[in-house]
Amino acid sequence: MSDKDRLRTYRGKRNFDSTSEPSGDGGSPRGDDEPVFVVQIHDASTMHFDFRLEVDGVLKSWSVPKGPSTDPHDKRLALPTEDHPLDYRDFEGVIPEDEYGGGTVIVWDQGTYTPASHDKKKRPVPFDESLENGHATFDLHGEKLRGRYALTRFKGREEKATWLLVREGSGGSGGTPDPRRARSARTGRTLRQVADDADGGDTA
Repeated sequence: MSDKDRLRTYRGKRNFDSTSEPSGDGGSPRGDDEPVFVVQIHDASTMHFDFRLEVDGVLKSWSVPKGPSTDPHDKRLALPTEDHPLDYRDFEGVIPEDEYGGGTVIVWDQGTYTPASHDKKKRPVPFDESLENGHATFDLHGEKLRGRYALTRFKGREEKATWLLVREGSGGSGGTPDPRRARSARTGRTLRQVADDADGGDTA
């Protein structure tokens, strides 16, 4: 499937004459570096975190209401959403209220990740295949999130599937910060500061 086809749902929900979100038309060429991840806080109709992993040229995305936790005892509900373009990893700003997902977005964490899924014989499993199978492990190398995490599907197989995002192994006990007080990993701004900024719709 082409990147264009993967982004059909994403593009169909947005009017790019109104929103400053990236359309993904130009792509975002990347070399052979480790795949990226981003966690964005989205103050829309309901406050939530968006957890995104680069997979096959797009950002596979999950809405995580309570946000990813550093505490292995926390099991975070993760609801899959449409694939996003790679450019979206840099998006920070205000989506117009009359647009899909209207509200303020900040980049809470960003970095790279290393796939870590193996089969029963300890052989590496391609990351897209592990997601298809419903259980994927990976090591995050972010500014705030570091260490091994796992996504596990426990209901459904398609868009309405339900997943859990869990920190594996030893971790911190800090959990997840208050999203309204959290600061952007890109600009150091809070949601309120981005919303109040006259240039808040930009992706800088």
